[in-house]
Amino acid sequence: MFRGLRRLLALFFVVATAAFLAAPSAQAAADPGKLIEQLIAEISDIARTKTGADRQTAMRQVVQDKFDLASVGRAALGTYWDQASEQQRARFLAAVEASEARAYSERLGRHAGYSVTIIQVKPRAEGSWLVASRLNQQGGSPIAVEWEVHQSERGLRVGDVRVEGISLALIMRTDYSAVILANAGQVEPLVRKLEARANR
Repeated sequence: MFRGLRRLLALFFVVATAAFLAAPSAQAAADPGKLIEQLIAEISDIARTKTGADRQTAMRQVVQDKFDLASVGRAALGTYWDQASEQQRARFLAAVEASEARAYSERLGRHAGYSVTIIQVKPRAEGSWLVASRLNQQGGSPIAVEWEVHQSERGLRVGDVRVEGISLALIMRTDYSAVILANAGQVEPLVRKLEARANR
């Protein structure tokens, strides 16, 4: 009898521990504000504990896990998406995810060590939210950051970041359009440029 009771208690302990450890991730998966808090916490932890190539790799992994870079890339390509072939689209999305993960991780890395305060989570269209936040730094002025979060096939993901009103997705769209227009409206040169950037 006591042996069975011990087994039951041990099983309860395992289940309770697993639930406790999974709680932050589960909360982040369902709460846009928690997603941003977890993102900043992970970036800060990586900056504090890792250096060099390990730091870059870990930063990119966080960005790939928390951002919907494929959606951002499609939006940034705009009407040129319809002009691209299926093969170009596949190559473009793969290159965007690799190259922009690097770029976003470098930008976010500059804010490592900051704490985040969630000001407001405002529902927008179905399955999307605008998260207003403030990044706090010791001895410096806080930075206003807005995060567009939406429900994707992989759960909640960040679709855009606006730092002091400047949209990173809009910067991407402007850059991509400039490359396409400089090449007679062709998408292929942009795809090759992104692939080269991703392989650096």
